Amino acid sequence: MQTYKKNIFFHLKSCNSDFYPFLCSGLKHQVKYTFLLIFIYFFMNIYIGNLNYSVRENDLKEVMEDYGTVLSVKIIKDRETGRSKGFAFCELEEEDGAKKAISELNGSEYAGRPMVVKEALPKN
Repeated sequence: MQTYKKNIFFHLKSCNSDFYPFLCSGLKHQVKYTFLLIFIYFFMNIYIGNLNYSVRENDLKEVMEDYGTVLSVKIIKDRETGRSKGFAFCELEEEDGAKKAISELNGSEYAGRPMVVKEALPKN
């Protein structure tokens, strides 16, 4: 079972710098260079089901923030009506917080309905 996804962000940054290729000659060259910063982080994707249709992404994000850094919350909606289908996916940055959220929130009541909270399965 795939628990983690790896996201890689690339950030290009240009800046000017003084560069001395020949320290003995004392020649000063102004060069512009670009460098690449790579950020890699792992997160855990959580399935949240049996939600009340009136629950919004911000509401769910507030609940999940008690368990760690929330990277995203996505309530799945019907394409034609735009109405919630009653389930969502939440990405938490920390594995420990995600496991704690699953154990504490699964079966707990939220907005009048017992939530189903478990690790999301990868798309096939």
